[in-house]
Amino acid sequence: MSADDDVLALPLAFSGQRLAWRDLPRSVRTRIGDLAGAQVSAEIDATSGFSPGFAAVLELADGRDVFVKAVSPEQNPHSPELARAEIRNAAALPPEVPAPPLLWSHDDGDWVVLGFEAVHGRSPVLPWRPDDLGEVLETVGRLADAEPVSGHTLPRTDDQLADDFQGWRHLAAGPGSALDELAREGGSTGQWAVDSLERLVLLEQDALPACAGDALVHGDLRADNVMIDDHGRVWLIDWPHASVGAPWLDLAFMLPSVALQGGGDPAAIFRGHQLSVGVSDDELRACLAALAGYFAYGSVQPPPPGIPNLRAFQRAQAYATLAWLRTV
Repeated sequence: MSADDDVLALPLAFSGQRLAWRDLPRSVRTRIGDLAGAQVSAEIDATSGFSPGFAAVLELADGRDVFVKAVSPEQNPHSPELARAEIRNAAALPPEVPAPPLLWSHDDGDWVVLGFEAVHGRSPVLPWRPDDLGEVLETVGRLADAEPVSGHTLPRTDDQLADDFQGWRHLAAGPGSALDELAREGGSTGQWAVDSLERLVLLEQDALPACAGDALVHGDLRADNVMIDDHGRVWLIDWPHASVGAPWLDLAFMLPSVALQGGGDPAAIFRGHQLSVGVSDDELRACLAALAGYFAYGSVQPPPPGIPNLRAFQRAQAYATLAWLRTV
């Protein structure tokens, strides 16, 4: 069995738990109606993604609609901070970025509510279809040319990832049972990672300099963070992890999930894309090693509240990233 065989056996899609409109406190539902400027008459659930709060397109009594997110610490203690980051980051996105505009928001210290312009369309078909993937890759290429608005407060990508990109070091210092689990679950790919642990630790230490740059970075592109509207336009959604860094990072960091979800060979896709021009194998290896370590270390942690499928998806992405790394 090859490394690629290990990855192709993994599931295509995962999702998190969502609250329904009826699950929201009455005060939150009232606040959403006030912010939207009309009573809510219907909801269309958003079923993809990992956020454990409420996320749905709400149809309003006056005929308009709005995409609303709402979350509190009760669903997950970290989710409200991500929602607050998305509010801040929305102000940094220039008009040419295909992100649904934030229309309004509210934060009472417990519930954080965001209202976006609704995009009517669909998620990419999985396994990935060549036409969908081509449109998304073209959009990612255009995103790399965008610059955050003047006066933005986005962090540097290398600063934002400094803590995350220590996964292999944590695993090397931690209990051996975590490495045994990775090897057992990952077939030849998992065993290769355990056998190569010392090298992976060294590689991830070179990743942060390679992440530096001046481009707008989404930081969390996957199929569930992409929408294709009724006119065929690609929209990139969910921006709490936005930063400023190397223009090729979104492409590279997205491709393990593309491979996992049937989209093809990440190495060939990456080197066939214009964003890979000038990216050395050393830079790519370092960043892939760090990304795989982030996923691998995260996958052996206890499941976070409200997001029971996250660890399985992280492990799947770790193996897909390692399989690509073995070819670089």
